[in-house]
Amino acid sequence: MPEKIKFEQEYLFKTSLKVLNSMITTPSGLSEWFADDVNIKNDIYTFYWNGSEEVARLISKKTNDHLKFQWLEDEEEGLDTYVEIRFKVDPMTKAVVLHLTSFADDDELEEVQLYWENTIEELRRVIGA
Repeated sequence: MPEKIKFEQEYLFKTSLKVLNSMITTPSGLSEWFADDVNIKNDIYTFYWNGSEEVARLISKKTNDHLKFQWLEDEEEGLDTYVEIRFKVDPMTKAVVLHLTSFADDDELEEVQLYWENTIEELRRVIGA
């Protein structure tokens, strides 16, 4: 199986770290913008979209800093991939900078990047930032 390609994207939000943290790290927050529903049990996140589900393992999480998980399908295939959402306050503008790191197959890279852009825009719409 070919390696997946790492990509990174940044977004500015005019909101507080507290609001962004709750939208990114809680099941209720994630289900408002990322998936139709989210269940978390221990370090396993189950995301539901249109009747299908994807499962991920939490790799690390720090309040008001980041959330990082790996899809179990990638873990089972031995891939060193993950989704990481980091956020911090820009000292100059006081805006929150969200830094996304993810991976995609070469033939799906543009599609996955566009998916994340649309998904992050939904987050921005939901929190009014």
